[in-house]
Amino acid sequence: MAEHDNKHKTLQKALEINLDNCKYGSIVEIGAGQEVARNFFRAGGAAGTVAKTLSAYDMHVSDDVYGAEESGRYVSRSRLMKMLDKEFSGITELLTPIRPKNTTFFSYAATVTAKSYLQKNECHGWIGIRLQLYREAAPSDIILHVRMLDNDGSAQQEALGVIGVNLIHAAYNHFTQPKKIVESLLDDLEPGRIEVDMVNFSGPYFEETENRLMNLHLVHQNLTHAVMFTPTGEVHIPAELLYKKNILVIRGTFTPLTKVHADMTYCGQQHFNEIESIDAGKTLVLAELTMASLTVGDKIDEASFLSRVDMLTSQGYTVMVSNYLRYFRLRTYFRRYTQLQIGMILGISNLDLIFQEEYYEGLEGGILEAFAKLFPDNTRLYIYPYKKSEKEELVTVHNFKPSKNLQHLYTHLLENGYLIGLEKVDESLLAISPFKVLKGIKKGRGSWESDVPEAIAKMIVDRKLLGFGRG
Repeated sequence: MAEHDNKHKTLQKALEINLDNCKYGSIVEIGAGQEVARNFFRAGGAAGTVAKTLSAYDMHVSDDVYGAEESGRYVSRSRLMKMLDKEFSGITELLTPIRPKNTTFFSYAATVTAKSYLQKNECHGWIGIRLQLYREAAPSDIILHVRMLDNDGSAQQEALGVIGVNLIHAAYNHFTQPKKIVESLLDDLEPGRIEVDMVNFSGPYFEETENRLMNLHLVHQNLTHAVMFTPTGEVHIPAELLYKKNILVIRGTFTPLTKVHADMTYCGQQHFNEIESIDAGKTLVLAELTMASLTVGDKIDEASFLSRVDMLTSQGYTVMVSNYLRYFRLRTYFRRYTQLQIGMILGISNLDLIFQEEYYEGLEGGILEAFAKLFPDNTRLYIYPYKKSEKEELVTVHNFKPSKNLQHLYTHLLENGYLIGLEKVDESLLAISPFKVLKGIKKGRGSWESDVPEAIAKMIVDRKLLGFGRG
C-alpha cells in the first residue's frame, strides 16, 4: 500500500505540471530507462508538457547527438552539461516563435549507470534541469549527483523516476526557497534508496544562493552522509576526490584553525609518508567537521560554517563535513572509494574519548566491535601529545592511561602499530587552547593572534569572523 501511495503522489506532481500549459520541455534519460518521462505520460495530459523524450544508449548515437566525450566517461557532469546545452537550446530555438508568450521552457537530463547483469561498479549518476523561471528569462540550472542504493536495476529505475519528477516539480514551485528544493528531492522515496551527495544551483534567482550551504543542507537533511569542498572552495563529489587515494584526516571543530592544528597535520604527514610503499602524490589531506560541531539544537550556525570552510581551504585543506560521530564509521565511508592507507590524526583528548566504553552504547559488540571495524587493514591513528602546563609531564601514546580493564587492549593496539605517537612536535604550541583563542577573538584584537597562522588572523580581523569583537 505504501508503495502504491508513493507512486500516486509522484503522479500527482507530474499531473500538476502537465496541467500547467506554461511549462513545456524535453526529457532525456540515458542509463536507466525513461522512468521520468514515463511518469509524466502515466499521469495523463503529458502533451501539455513534454515536447520531446530521448534515450541515446548507443555510444555512437550519443556522440552524434551531443558530441564526443574527451574523457571517455559518459556518466559525468561534463556529459550532463552537454545534454542540457543541446536540448535546451534546441527546444527554445525551435519552439519560442510558435509557443504562447507565457511559456517557460525546460530540459531535464540524466546520465546514470544503474545495476545490470554485467556491471558490478558503483551505481550512480548525474541529473539536472535547465529551466526558465519566468517567460523569456535566461535559464537557471540545478545539478545533482546521486548514488542509487537499491539492489536491483528495476528498483533503481523506479527511484530515479521519482527523484526526477520531484526535481522538476520543486524547481518550478520552490525556486525562491532553494533549501525546500533540497528537502523535496526524496519525497515519496523510502530511506536508503537514493543518496544525493552534491547539488549546484546557478542562474537567475540563484545568484545569491550559497552552494556550500545547500550541500551542507544535504547532510543536515540526511540526503547524504558527507559532502566535500576542494581547497579552491568548490563543491566536489566525494567519489572523485577519494577514489584510490591515501587519506590522512584531521577531525576538529576548527573555531578557529590554530597553529596546533597546523603542527598536528604537518607531523601527521611526516609519519604517514614513512609507511612502506606509500605514494605521497596520491595522498589527500582532509580536515573533517562533523554536523554535531555545526549545530545548536537543530539549527546550523551558517556563518560559522562558512568561516571555518574559508579558513581551512585557504590553508590548502580539502574539507569534509559528515554526520559520522564514531571513527569506525568514517573509516567505512572511506573504504567505499579506496583500499589504500588511511590515517586519522587525533589529540590525546580524542584518544581518551574513543577508549570510553560509554561512547559505544547501542553498539552490540561495544568497544571491541568498534575497534574491529576501525583497524582491519591499512588504518592507523596518529596521536598528538598533550601538555597542560610547563610543569606537567608530556602525555603521549606511551604513558597514556586508559581504564584498567582496557589496558591490555590498548597495549595490543600500540604494540601492533595501530596507534602511532607523533614525534618532533613543536612543544611551544601545546599550551594553545582553541577555547581561549575563540574567547579572545570575541573580545577583538589581542594575544590570540599569535596562536593562529598569520593569514588566518588577518582573515578573522578583516572579515570579522567567529564573532570577532562582539564579546
